[in-house]
Amino acid sequence: MPVGSEPAAPAVRIDGLRFHWERGAGFALSVPTLRIAPRESVLLLGESGSGKSTLLSLICGIVTAQDGTVAIAGTDLARLRPGARDRFRAEEIGVIFQQFNLLPYGSVIDNILLPLRFAPARRSRAAAPRAEAARLCTALGLPSGLLERPAGRLSVGQQQRVAVARALIGRPPLIVADEPTSALDAATQDNFLRVLFEQTQAAGSALMMVSHDERLAPRFDRVLRLEDIAHTERASA
Repeated sequence: MPVGSEPAAPAVRIDGLRFHWERGAGFALSVPTLRIAPRESVLLLGESGSGKSTLLSLICGIVTAQDGTVAIAGTDLARLRPGARDRFRAEEIGVIFQQFNLLPYGSVIDNILLPLRFAPARRSRAAAPRAEAARLCTALGLPSGLLERPAGRLSVGQQQRVAVARALIGRPPLIVADEPTSALDAATQDNFLRVLFEQTQAAGSALMMVSHDERLAPRFDRVLRLEDIAHTERASA
């Protein structure tokens, strides 16, 4: 580290988090502490219904905790008003959804560039956005001839690569992936993870992936089990 420089803020910092769903959902989650370093890849393991998606929603600022701190790249999400929090998420977090959530009638290039419409700083990091989108597609193994094709006409594997390119465009400091390999066969899963790691490292982004598949563990810098870092409570029926 250069003399006089400050250490980079963690990509994710959680302290004393306590969250419960309102309106009688009967579920509460507490996380005493969690750190994810810049450029680190972390796999969060947990069974279905264990609270993984709730934790991701807290990290992405979709919901906010009743107590504690969730900070992304040094910004405490609780200090942001709802609109500012949405803008911050667009700027600083790339999300790979389990079902991809592409616009089926939009072209590949339009789907990839979509986050930049809501994130001017992220758009400036992309420099030449269309060229950057094309570069990501090439790196992810998507032929250039597909750029103008509607996303709904692509194969599942191709749609997945579009979802990765959309998350990576503009080099957000944090990439969050929600069970992105659950519907893939072993060969497709292996290739997907290879290109995902290559591109997150090239972008300088931290990666947090949630899954219930323990076979993925050797690929990550660190593996966390939800039951080791969090406590959940459910109201009895």
